[in-house]
Amino acid sequence: MRLCGALHNRKNFLFVGHHEAGENLAGLYSLIATCEANGVNPIEYLTDVLIRVQTHPASRIDELLPHRWHSSPPNTS
Repeated sequence: MRLCGALHNRKNFLFVGHHEAGENLAGLYSLIATCEANGVNPIEYLTDVLIRVQTHPASRIDELLPHRWHSSPPNTS
């Protein structure tokens, strides 16, 4: 996503149907933009983190932020 894309879509986000949906969309959009700003592929990041967050220790949750994230090695079993 580029900044001009974010500006273009800003008005569209006003009509997502529900206030909470707008907040969720804004959070997701922000997360994807943060991935791109840190040179992280957003699809790889979300695919990996959504699986790992289930078992990742809460005390180390900051390791899953885009600027600190390292993809997990593929499972060879």
